[in-house]
Amino acid sequence: MQQALVSNKAGTEALLYFIIPGVFLESIGSLQTRLTQYVHPILMTKQMFGLNPAQYKTFRWPWPTVAVPEFCPCQEKSTRATSMSKSVAKITFYDDKNFQGHHYECDSDCPDFHTYLSCCNSIRVTGGAWVVYERPNFSGNMYILTQGDYPDYHHWRGLNDRLSSCKVIHLSSGGQYKLQIFERGDFSGQMYETTEDCPSVMEQFHIREIQSCKVLDGVWVFYEQPNYYGRQYFLDKKEYRKPVDWGSPCSAVQSFRRIME
Repeated sequence: MQQALVSNKAGTEALLYFIIPGVFLESIGSLQTRLTQYVHPILMTKQMFGLNPAQYKTFRWPWPTVAVPEFCPCQEKSTRATSMSKSVAKITFYDDKNFQGHHYECDSDCPDFHTYLSCCNSIRVTGGAWVVYERPNFSGNMYILTQGDYPDYHHWRGLNDRLSSCKVIHLSSGGQYKLQIFERGDFSGQMYETTEDCPSVMEQFHIREIQSCKVLDGVWVFYEQPNYYGRQYFLDKKEYRKPVDWGSPCSAVQSFRRIME
């Protein structure tokens, strides 16, 4: 760990510590001491300042001088920090129902966890949204899971207790959703645009199938049957000229909805 000195208006010096890489500003208040973490704009490392209540504007360290935001612990509003709002992705698979038996945890994409669990009968998602797949290497039937408890495979509408791989879904930060669907391939025929979930394509748009689509914002899931039943297909932000592009052997899409954490 390296250190340098911080000077305040009164000339008091405090130690400046360089710790692990970070990407956000965070402050913590405790009695007469306030700790602040700040991203060094040159070294891209996070610094921690042990500061007494005062107004700090100048720094001395063995690297080129850089401008830093004014920090005034005396004012409550200025001490509030901005932190990352995205929750950490985490999913736990259990080989027995009701979260019993052996389990396997993931916090990132995993192409094959079947060697650790021969079957999966319950799942707990404590962070993020996920696509889980029946076969290794992100193949086979897929299921979209958001944060919550799934005590048996019927709760994620699975066909059986076989799961072997999973991927984190990266949700859009702006929270915008827009989808264009076409009754024919290559974006031809009648086009319909929506920003909302659709429990029945036939009732809402009066078409029997979707042959192509464009995801303009957000991430979505198609279902082969109305009311969000049947095989599921994950769609992120791009264009799909034919059903095989979203992984379907046919154009049977009878409902769809937005994926929201």
